[in-house]
Parts: sequence; structure tokens; C-alpha cells
Amino acid sequence: MQRRQWWRYVVCAMLAAGAPHVDAADPAWPTRPIRIVVPTPPGGATDLATRIIAPPLAERLGQPVIVENRPGASGAIGADVVAKAEPDGYTLLMIIDQNAILPFIRRNLNHDLLKSFADISMVGKGSIVLVAYPPTPYNTIPALVAYAKAHPGTLSYASPGTGTSTHLAGELLKQATGLSDLQHVPYKGGGEAMSAVLGGQVPLAMLGMAPALAQIKAGKLKALAVSGPVRATALPDVPTMKEAGFPTLVLANWLGLVAPAGTPPAVVAKLHAALADTLGMPAVVESFDKLALVPSPSPTPDAMHRELDSEMKRWGAVVKAAGVEPE
Repeated sequence: MQRRQWWRYVVCAMLAAGAPHVDAADPAWPTRPIRIVVPTPPGGATDLATRIIAPPLAERLGQPVIVENRPGASGAIGADVVAKAEPDGYTLLMIIDQNAILPFIRRNLNHDLLKSFADISMVGKGSIVLVAYPPTPYNTIPALVAYAKAHPGTLSYASPGTGTSTHLAGELLKQATGLSDLQHVPYKGGGEAMSAVLGGQVPLAMLGMAPALAQIKAGKLKALAVSGPVRATALPDVPTMKEAGFPTLVLANWLGLVAPAGTPPAVVAKLHAALADTLGMPAVVESFDKLALVPSPSPTPDAMHRELDSEMKRWGAVVKAAGVEPE
């Protein structure tokens, strides 16, 4: 069974087995357009994924779904907007993995990820990819480790910034491989980090797969491994970090949909069912695949909450081990 077909099967099974019933939802909701706030700039994978699901979601809900970008403060600004919104189901937030890291790297947040929102469902998951400047002499993580040990203090990796999931993935790599002298070089965004490796200023980078994919396929970046639990459809010849011998390096970029805390359970149930149905559409699966994302609906809103709690505990431990001080 092809991987894409397998994911369609999983989505359908989730709908049949775990999706909440929507019979109790107020039949009058929704009666006006619904807004999804995206805490990242236009054009990125999170923005594009939200715009992919908005039209079919609108069709299922019977009202327009408007996407509004509110970037800034690593996702905190958009989250603050939705945390303060009326809990009526008309203002939603597309959270990202960075929202689970924020409590550990920023002081005095105006929201609590586990308390300020009503969870609806995870939406999609993708891999982080370890890339290298093509002329470098290593093509796998074991070869990288051997090179680093033979040339101590000479290697560094770029990331989109301190405290990002890609930076912390690099810290996990250091812990797993014992390469304590692998230096982190933070940049202002993924574009700058990728440019540094493309130009050979930094030999390595941890990047989201979606923005790096075109450069990898063009041979301008060399992919050593991906962080997902299975190989990426878009890069079938690139091993996972687990396959490379590092099972603790299984992690994902993810995005999920939430509403303000206090949103009526019946409205949450209706949103969950409509979103799960949307994510099972073949056209959505195909469009997500082009973004190196896999549709990943939660069986129930409660299951999403448990996953968020687990993610926060994991990233909190990584931040502490990396010695990143809150700003």
C-alpha cells in the first residue's frame, strides 16, 4: 500500500472510531464568516496549509473561512489575539510547534497554551531535515560524527533563530551524538539560515523540510537525515534519524487548530468533524504532500490536548538541557 493511500486509510479510521458526534451542535452555528488567525507571515508552510483547508472547511460549515496573518514574537502575537477573542467559534488559531516552546523561552506570555484555548485537532505534521553544504565530506550522520571527532571544534549548524524547534532539534542532535562542541549559529529566519549553508558560510543547518525541499532536489543542499518517524515521501532516499541510529531524534514540525477557551463543546465538536473530513480529502492530502506535510487529525479534541501537554514537557526539558534562558 502506498504511503499516501495509507494515510487516507488512517484518516478514515479516525473518523469512524474516534470523532465526536455533532448532533448536539447548535444548528444556528455558524451564521457568519469564521476567521483563522495564522501566527506566521504569508507564504510559509503554515500559511499555505491553512489556505488549502479553508475552502473545503467553509463548504462543510456553510460559511466563508477567512485566513488572517498575525505574525510576530515567534507566534505569540497571533496566539494573544485569539486567546482574548470571544469564545463563540468565529475566531480560531492555527498553532505551530513554536507555540509549545514559547513558555520556556519567553517571560510574561499573555496566554497559556494548555488553558487559554479549546483544542480542536492537530492538522499536519512534517519533518525537520539536517542539511549540509554539498562539498562537505560527510553524507550521513555517522560520517558527520566521525568527521567531527577527527576535527574537534570545527563544525557549526545554522538555524532560523535561538529557541526555534530547529535550533532545539540541533541541541537534541548534540546530545544524541555526544558532539558537545557543535556550535549553534542563529539567524533571523529560515531564509537567512538556508542562504548561509548555500553559500558555504556554515556547513550544516537544521531546517523545516518544506522551505528546504526545492534546494535539496536541485542539489544545492545535501540532506543527511529527516526527523520524522518514517521517510518523507518527497525525499524517499534520505534516511530518518532513527534509521541512522538515533531513535531519540524522532520529532516533527506540526500545526493544529484551536479556539478560545470557553468555546461551546458542541461548536468544537462540529469544527473537529468538519476539519477531520477536510483532511481526509484526496486533494488536500496531495496538496499537503507538496508542502512536505502529512494530514494528522486528532481522534478527539482531548487527544490533541494530551499531545500538546506531551510536546510541552518534551520541549521544556530540551530547552533546559540546552541552557536557553527565557527572554
